[in-house]
Amino acid sequence: MSATLRTGEDSGGPHGEESRNSLEYVPGPMSDDNTSSEPKAMGSISGGGAELSHEELFKLGWSHCRRFRRFGELDDIEKAIEYGTRARDLTPEDHPDWPLRLEDLGILYNERFKRLGESENLQTAIELQCRALELTPDGHPELSDRHGSLGVSYTDRFRHRGEFSDLEKALEHNSRALELTPDGHPDLSRRHASLGVSYTDRFRHRGEFSDLEKALEHKSRALELTPDGHPNLPDRYFNLAISFLDQYDRTGDLPHIHQALDSFRRASKLSTGAPRKVFQNALNWAKTAAQRSSLNCIEAYHATITLLPQFIWLGSSTAQRYQDLKTAQNLAIQAAYAAILHPDPKLALEWLEHARCVVWNQSLMLRSPLHQLHSSYPDLASRLQLISKQLHAASSESTTSRSLASGSDDPEHMGRRRRSLAKEYDDLLGQARRLPEFEDLLQPMKASALVRAARNGPIVVLNCHNTQCDAFLILPRQSDISHLSLQDFTEEKARNARSEIEASLRRQRLRERGFRIKQDPEEIDRFGSVLAVLWKSIAKPVLDCLGYTNNHSPDNLPHITWCPTGVMSFLPLHAAGDYDQPQARLFNYAISSYTPTLTALLASIPSSLNHNARILAIGQANTPGHTSLPGTSKELECLKAHTQNVAEYSQLRDNQATTAAVLDAMERHDWVHLACHAHQNVQDPTKSGFFLHDGTLDLATINQRSFKNKGLAFLSACQTATGDEKLPDEAIHLASGMLMAGYPSVIATMWSVKDDDAPFVADKVYGQLMKVGKVGNGEAGKALHYGISALRDNVGEKEFGRWVPYIHIGS
Repeated sequence: MSATLRTGEDSGGPHGEESRNSLEYVPGPMSDDNTSSEPKAMGSISGGGAELSHEELFKLGWSHCRRFRRFGELDDIEKAIEYGTRARDLTPEDHPDWPLRLEDLGILYNERFKRLGESENLQTAIELQCRALELTPDGHPELSDRHGSLGVSYTDRFRHRGEFSDLEKALEHNSRALELTPDGHPDLSRRHASLGVSYTDRFRHRGEFSDLEKALEHKSRALELTPDGHPNLPDRYFNLAISFLDQYDRTGDLPHIHQALDSFRRASKLSTGAPRKVFQNALNWAKTAAQRSSLNCIEAYHATITLLPQFIWLGSSTAQRYQDLKTAQNLAIQAAYAAILHPDPKLALEWLEHARCVVWNQSLMLRSPLHQLHSSYPDLASRLQLISKQLHAASSESTTSRSLASGSDDPEHMGRRRRSLAKEYDDLLGQARRLPEFEDLLQPMKASALVRAARNGPIVVLNCHNTQCDAFLILPRQSDISHLSLQDFTEEKARNARSEIEASLRRQRLRERGFRIKQDPEEIDRFGSVLAVLWKSIAKPVLDCLGYTNNHSPDNLPHITWCPTGVMSFLPLHAAGDYDQPQARLFNYAISSYTPTLTALLASIPSSLNHNARILAIGQANTPGHTSLPGTSKELECLKAHTQNVAEYSQLRDNQATTAAVLDAMERHDWVHLACHAHQNVQDPTKSGFFLHDGTLDLATINQRSFKNKGLAFLSACQTATGDEKLPDEAIHLASGMLMAGYPSVIATMWSVKDDDAPFVADKVYGQLMKVGKVGNGEAGKALHYGISALRDNVGEKEFGRWVPYIHIGS
C-alpha cells in the first residue's frame, strides 16, 4: 500500500469538486467567472441584501461560493454562508425548496471546513444534510443529490477524525447516489468519481485488493464519462493517478507506475480546470514524486512552480496571496533539494528565486521599467505600465484604508476592480510576449542573469532541507555556481537553534526598544552555544571554501551577502562564532550583509550624497502608550552633526511625526532614519509597523509606495527585520518593506536594541558613511560592521543581546 500519499491528500478529486451540477466550475479568463456575466444580485446588492427574496439570496450565496472556489478569498465563503442562512430562514418549512436550502447550506459549511479545518463546520454540514435527506421522499429527482453531498461530508469527516463508521456511511451514501442516477445523466461522472474515492479510502484503511479494483473501476468510468474540456477533468486524472500508484505498490508491475505518471501529468497540465485545483494537483504530484524517482520529481516541481503565478494571482489581495502561500510552504526548499540531487545547481538556484518571496517578486515586476518595449511599441508599453501602477496600488491597499479613502469603494467593488485590472494586465503582458524579441518580457530570470547580483562580493544562498543544508556560492564576475554540501546542519537543527534564540529573547525581554536587559550568565552560554553551532556547521565551511580563513587583515575584509531560506532566515548568521576559542568568529574574516532574494540586489541602484541630497530623521522620544526613549534625542543630534556641510538635514520629532507627515517627507528625502518603537504583528504581518505620534505606519502602507532614487533607510527600532514564522520565505518585515519601497540599503534589527546603544551605533555608522558619501555598493554594510565592532569593544563580546540584533540588508 502506498505510504507516500495519505487519504487526505486525495481530496483534490470529487470531494473537492462542486457537489451540485449547477455549481460546477465554468472555465474562462482569470476574472470573476467572466466578471461582466456575474449574477446581477452580486453587483447591485445594497443594504446587505435586505430587500432580496429567499430565491435571490440563494443565488447570491452560490455566486459567492463559486467565486470562493475559484479565488479562495475567505470573505466570499463567509458571505455565501450569510446569504445561504438568510435564504433558509426566509423559506417556509412547507416550501418545496426547504430541503434544498438545508442541503446547500450544509455544502457551504463543508466548504468552510475544507478551508479552516474547524470540526464544528463539518458537524453543522452533516446535521443540515441529514435533515435535508430525511425530508426528501423516495422517487424525488433530487434524492441522488442529497445522498451525494452527504457522502462527501462523511468522507471528509473520516479523513479528519479517522473513524471507520464515517467511511462506511460515505460508501453507503455514495453508492446510493450512483444507484439513483440514471445513465446519461450529467452527474453520473461525479457519482462514479465520489464512489471511487471512497473505495480508495477503504483500501488504504483495510488493505483489501478488491477495494482497489473497485476504486479503479469507478474512477476509470468517471474519466470515460468526462468530456474533453470539462473543468473537472484534471481531478479525474489525479484521482486515477493515486489508484494506479496504489496498484503499483501492491503488484510491483511497472506499467502501473507509467500510468500513474501519465495521469499526474494530465492532472497538472490541463488548462480546463480551476487554477487553484490544477496547482494543488501539481503540488501533490511533486510531493509524491520526491519519494519516488520513477514519478519524475524534476518535471513535477517544474509544473508546480510554473503554475505558481496562477495560484498566487495578482487579482487577489496581498493578504489573500500570503494566505494561499501557506499551502505551498517549503515548495522552494523541496524543489531546490530535488534539483541538487539531480544534480543541477543552476536549476536549484532558479527555483529558490522564483518560488520564494513570491509577493515581493510580483511587486517588483509591476514596478519594472519597460524601456526596450517603449522604444519599439510605445503605446503598448505605456498602457502596460499604467495598468501595472494601478494594479500595484489596488493589490497593496487594505480594505480598511481603501474604504476610508473613498466611501464609494466597498470591499466588493475593490475586489472586482482588482481582478479586472489583473485580467487586463495578464492580457497586455501576453500580447507583449507574442511580439518578436519580447518572448521573455518580465519572465523569471535564468541563473545566467541571477549570478550578476554578486557585484560587491560573494553571495551565499543557503537551502535548508530536512535532510541536509546546502550552500550555493556565487562569486563576482563568474558564471559558474559552486555547490557546498553542509551535511552537519539540517532543518531540524535550524529550528532548534531558532527556538533556543526565541526562548532566550523572551527570558531577557528583548522585544521592545527601551526595555532593561536582564544580565544572566546562563543565557549568554545558551546563546553562545547556538552561535557556535552556526560557526562550525555553516560559517566556517563557507569561509574555508571561499579561502577566507587565511585573511586576517581587518582593514580589507571581503563582503559576504547571505541569502538564507526557510527557518534559517531567523538565524543571526553574521554573529556565528565559537566565543570560547580565539579567532573563531565570522566577523574576523568577512563583513556580512543579507538579502531576501538575488533579484532585490539586481534591482538596487547605488545612491551618492552631495550638498543637494536630503536626509530625514524621525525621532519619537515619547510615543503614547509606550516607554520613553530618551536616547532618540541624542541619536538625532549625532545624525545632524555628521550631515553638517555634507547633505541637507531635516527632522520630525514627537508630535510632528504623524504617519501622513512622515510618508510625505520620505517622498522628498533621499535617506531616512527612524528612531522609535516598532513591532511585528503576529496575526497579520502586513500590519507590522513603526509607532508614530498618531498611529502606526504599517508595512501595507509602506508597500504601496514606490520611491525613486532613494539611498539608506536606517531603522533604529526593535523587530524591524523579524519575519513571519509561518511564511519564512516571504520576507514579511519592515526592512524588506523599505527595500521594496525603493531603498536599496537598509540597516535594521532582529530584535530589540538598548536605548543607550542606538545613539552609539548611529554615531559610528554615519561617521563612516559621511566620509564615503554613498550607499548601494556595500558601504552601509561595511559602516555597520565597524560600528558594531566598536559597540562590542565598548560593552563586551559576549553581550550578544546588545550587538547581535543589528544587521544590514540589501546592497
